[in-house]
Amino acid sequence: MMRWTPTGETRRTLQRGAGVVVCAVCLAAFAEMADGAGSGKAEITDSGTIVRINPGSGVTVESTAIMQSVMNGEQFRQAVAAAGPNTTILVAPAEYPESMHFSDVQGAEGAPIVIAAVDPDDPPVFRSLQLSDAAYLELRDLTFRGSPTNGLNIDDGGSYDTPSHDVVLRGLTVTDVGPDGNRDGIKLSGLDDFRVEECHVERWGSGGSAIDMVGCHRGLIVGNVFRYSDDVSANAVQMKGGTSDIVVRGNRFEHPGSRAVNVGGSTGFPYFRPPVAVDGTEPVNAEARDILVEGNEFIGGMAPIAFVGVDGAIVRYNTIYRPGRWALRILQETRHDTFVPSRGGAFTDNLIVFRADEWASGGVNIGPNTEPATFSFARNWWHCLDDPAASRPTLPTDEVDGIYGVDPMLADPESGDLRPAERSPASRVGATALLASP
Repeated sequence: MMRWTPTGETRRTLQRGAGVVVCAVCLAAFAEMADGAGSGKAEITDSGTIVRINPGSGVTVESTAIMQSVMNGEQFRQAVAAAGPNTTILVAPAEYPESMHFSDVQGAEGAPIVIAAVDPDDPPVFRSLQLSDAAYLELRDLTFRGSPTNGLNIDDGGSYDTPSHDVVLRGLTVTDVGPDGNRDGIKLSGLDDFRVEECHVERWGSGGSAIDMVGCHRGLIVGNVFRYSDDVSANAVQMKGGTSDIVVRGNRFEHPGSRAVNVGGSTGFPYFRPPVAVDGTEPVNAEARDILVEGNEFIGGMAPIAFVGVDGAIVRYNTIYRPGRWALRILQETRHDTFVPSRGGAFTDNLIVFRADEWASGGVNIGPNTEPATFSFARNWWHCLDDPAASRPTLPTDEVDGIYGVDPMLADPESGDLRPAERSPASRVGATALLASP
C-alpha cells in the first residue's frame, strides 16, 4: 500500500464535515495511516461512510464520501455534475486542458460546495472554467493558465433576476490569458455576495481586466496581487454595468496597465444588472455606485484610479508610487440622458509619489460630461521625486489639509517596499495607515 502524507489543508478538508468527494487513493491512504499509527482506525463502511479517522487525536469524522478519483477532466466533470451541499472535491495535480462549463453548481447556506487542490503547493492547472447560476460555492488553490478567452467565468446564465451568489474565490492563480484583446483573467457577470481573496492574476488580455465585474453587487476584493505591463490598455479591477457595493481592499497592483482600478466603465445596455431604467425625467442610471477602494498599493500603470460613470465612490488610504501619467481620472464613457454624470467621488488620506517627467495635467485627467465639482479631496500626501516644489496637483476642488513636497521616506520603493521607513513623517496616510488601524 502506498504511503501518502496529507497536507494540513487536506486534513482540514477531510475533517470538515459531511459530503466529502475525494480521491479513493487518498481515502485508502488515510485509512492505512490511521490504522497503522496504533492510535485508532478508520472505518469505512460499504456505503462509503467514514465513521472514524485517528480517534486517538479526539477527531471523529462521520461523513458520506463519494469515493472517486478526481485525476482527469472526465472525472472532474462527473464530480462537479454530481456535487451537492456539503461536498468537497479535491483535485489532483495535473493538467486539465479542456474548456469546461457547468450550470447550477449549488451548495446551501452553511453547506457550500468546495472545489480545491489536493495539494495547494502543487495545484491542478485548468485552461478555462465557466460556472453559471452558481451558489454557495468556493474555489480554492486552483491555477488557470493559457486560456485564449477568459480564465474563469462566473455568471447568472443570462437570467438576470436570479444571480449567482455566495461565491468565494480563494488562492487562485490566473496567468497568460488571451493574450490580445478583451480577455479577462476572472470574469464575473451577475454575481452577488462574493469574495475574491489572496489570488494572483498576471498577464490577462491586453484590452481586458484581471477581474471584470458586470452587474455585480456586495463583493469584496481583498489581498490579491495583479501584475502586468505599463504599455497595455488593460485594467486590473473593473466594476461596471450597474455594479454596486464593492470593496477593493489591501491589494497589490504592479504595472497593471492603463487603469489599475476602473470604477465604472462602458457597458452595452442589455448587459446591465439591474436593467437600465429608461423612463422618468431624472437620470438615475450609473455604471457603478457605492464603491470603496482602500489600503491598496499601486506601482506604475497609466492611472491607478479612474472614476468612469460612477455615482459615489471613496478612494482612501492607498499608496501610489510613480504612476505613468495621472493619479486619477474623472471620465464619462456611457453617454445617455438617463445616466448620471460621473460624480460624488472622495479621494482622501492617500500617499502619492511621482516624477514630474511622468506627470501630466497636474496629475488629474478630467473628461467632458462629468461633474468634477462634486469630488472632494482631503489629507492626501503628494511628493514629486525630481522636483518637490512641483508636488501640488491640479485638483478640480480645493483640498483640505493636503501635504505637498515633503519626502514621505519610504523604506525601499525602487525594490517594491512601499512601507514608511521608521522615521517617516507620512505614517498617517497610505496603505499601511489603514492596515495598521484597529
